[in-house]
Amino acid sequence: MSWNPALDPEIPIGDAVDAIETVIVPRARDLGGFEVRRALPAPKRQMVGPFIFFDQMGPAEFLTGQGIDVRPHPHIGLATVTYLYKGKIHHRDSLGTDQWIEPGAVNWMVAGHGITHSERADGDMRSAPHSLLGLQTWVALPEKDEEAGASFEHAAKDALPLLEGEGKQVRLILGDAYGARAPVKTFSETFYADALLEAGASIPMPDNHEDRGLYILTGAVTVSGQTFEAGQMLVFRPGDRISAKAGEAGARVMLLGGATMDGPRHIWWNFVASSKDKIDAAKEAWRAGDWAHGRFKLPPNDDSEFIPAPN
Repeated sequence: MSWNPALDPEIPIGDAVDAIETVIVPRARDLGGFEVRRALPAPKRQMVGPFIFFDQMGPAEFLTGQGIDVRPHPHIGLATVTYLYKGKIHHRDSLGTDQWIEPGAVNWMVAGHGITHSERADGDMRSAPHSLLGLQTWVALPEKDEEAGASFEHAAKDALPLLEGEGKQVRLILGDAYGARAPVKTFSETFYADALLEAGASIPMPDNHEDRGLYILTGAVTVSGQTFEAGQMLVFRPGDRISAKAGEAGARVMLLGGATMDGPRHIWWNFVASSKDKIDAAKEAWRAGDWAHGRFKLPPNDDSEFIPAPN
């Protein structure tokens, strides 16, 4: 049986439970004029399907000469996708990848045994004011894939399936849903979709996935007679038929989930693993700083600085 800490065989089913299992109100923090709201991990939920980290970045407005500047840092045991609505970010990694992240596109970075990357607003971006709004997520890898080699895939906006009709547009970012499949390779059953809803439009949650959640980016939605505003994540019980209806101003929501993982995960800094020993080994490797021969390398085109490991 797959692992889900929220499931209890003694919990009633059917009409005896609410349609919504958990409501998560993200924790907000200010990173020097740049707000981030973190929905996962949360006290009541470490993961939704394989999604173990979920941040909303912005909306933020940067003046001329300003922008995000995330120095090279490491990851293990996960895959990342940063999905933008506004702005762009320059991604560089230790594989030699040099790729801009732009609205609607997918940059799928698989850390596996270890990867290092940076995220910056550089070049011509700083010559004028610019804005940024997006979601950054981590997907935990199954235990059998945690030690796999790192990899990177880019899928342009036009390469992603777009489903339209009945007042809604749904762009599938990862995995499969509604009979469509996104192009990048995932390691476990997954779905991740950007849904834009007109006023009064309804969208059913995919019924072919065990664990399902919905994050409200803008507007409001009604689920089972309850209304929820922007900035909230809803997590639903497996097997329930769920539909979300947009309010009078419409809504934009992110749908996410998939199969529950093969066990809980340990998280420390930017590392995710099925055991503490794997986390400790990655700590030691990063602190050793042997970029020429060690486990971690710095991006070849961004190797003059890095983020030290926390104490």
